[in-house]
Parts: sequence; C-alpha cells; structure tokens
Amino acid sequence: MPTLLIIHHTPSPNCRELFEAVVSGATAPEIEGVRVVRRAALAATATDVLAADGYLLGTPANLGYMSGALKHFFDQIYYPCLDDTRGRPFGYWVHGGGDVTGAVRAIEAVTTGLGWRRAAEPVTVTGGPGGAGTEACWELGAVLAAGLAG
Repeated sequence: MPTLLIIHHTPSPNCRELFEAVVSGATAPEIEGVRVVRRAALAATATDVLAADGYLLGTPANLGYMSGALKHFFDQIYYPCLDDTRGRPFGYWVHGGGDVTGAVRAIEAVTTGLGWRRAAEPVTVTGGPGGAGTEACWELGAVLAAGLAG
C-alpha cells in the first residue's frame, strides 16, 4: 500500500486549521488504498521519508523563511534520502501573516535539490485561513493521496 507522509510544523491555530484540512483531504473516504502518516517536522526521520511514496510539507513563514523546524527536518534527511527518493511526488502549503515568498523559495530550492517532483501547485495562505485557504489545503491533500492511489 502506498504511503503519503505529511510533515508539518503547526505552532498556531491558523497552521493547525490548514494541517487538519490537508489531513481531511488526504483521508477522504473516496480515496482508498493509501496509508497517511503524520509527523511533526521535529520528529520526522530519514526512515519515515524512505518508507513513504509521496510527501506533503506544511510550514509557517517565519521572518521570510520556512520554519526552523522544517529546515531542521530537511537538514536531517537530505543526504540520507538524496538518492533513494528522487522523482517522488510532493506538495506543500505555507501560512504567513504577510509575505510568504521567501519560504516558498526555500522549499522549492531544497526539494529541487532532492529531485522530488511537485505533484500539485503550492498552497499559500496569508492572514486567517478562511474558506478558500482551508478548501485549497483540503484539495492539496486529496490530490496527493489520489495520485498515490493510482
């Protein structure tokens, strides 16, 4: 059974709302045959990454960059996973109070280096998530999970 690994840093209620929407989309009843694993960015390991078939990444934009927790995750898994995860699909969401371009640029740089294949457009939300941001995160989760289901 294919595995979708959701790696997240959700320090705020807004980030938590978006994370829960991603999980809800990824675990929608109409998507069968995909195991969804959730790991906080500070707890996710290279073993988790190697065991998964696709990835969803979630982070707040902190001071114009991805969270330190997500950066730490990438620092820990980059070399152990570099060769064995090339071409695997991924998607991501970023929440910020304002500009999120630095966080987006950082995630794109690291995932390009890893050779991961973006399987959905990133979701960026500024301010409160609201209906559109939450809906976009639900869709993101559903798209990644359905892509693994075949």
